[in-house]
Amino acid sequence: MLNKKLEKYNVILASGSPRRHQFLKDLKIDFTISQKDIDEVYPNYLHGSEITDYLAELKADAFMDELGEDDLLITADTIVRHHGKILGKPKDKNDAVRMLKSLSGSIHEVISSISLTTKKKRKTIHDTTLVSFKELSDEEIEYYIENYEPYDKAGSYGIQEWLGFIAIDKLEGSYFNVMGFPVHKFYKEIMDF
Repeated sequence: MLNKKLEKYNVILASGSPRRHQFLKDLKIDFTISQKDIDEVYPNYLHGSEITDYLAELKADAFMDELGEDDLLITADTIVRHHGKILGKPKDKNDAVRMLKSLSGSIHEVISSISLTTKKKRKTIHDTTLVSFKELSDEEIEYYIENYEPYDKAGSYGIQEWLGFIAIDKLEGSYFNVMGFPVHKFYKEIMDF
């Protein structure tokens, strides 16, 4: 269904995320992958979805000079916000431990943005999900980091992995948003694009 809607576009996903790749495959979208190293720095005055919107658009801006008339570029960004602080991807094991200890026994927000960009048009959407974690033991945190190496995930965890199975008490919002791609909002937006 989406392929018919998108047949006039050459769809490009600018993401290294295997989860985002799989979402587009599962939606039966024909796409290519193109990546650039972007310094994901944002102005200090931005908050919440303003940050992810900004970063998704920043990633798209890096491709603007290369986009053809028929190209549709998809970029995305996800952050975890906890007690007013932004938790990005952990720098190392100690950083991952620190993040997971802070998330233990509390509620945090996962915010994702998707930017759809052509040479003439851009639409950026976002979604927020509240995630409640049980108290995590040091052994559980250590086990997860050692076995799943969550260094490419905002907040140091993947909901679709072991920690997501055992740690999440409650979820308010989209499960897929926590995976970094609010598929329901993407589908609605792409159908209207």
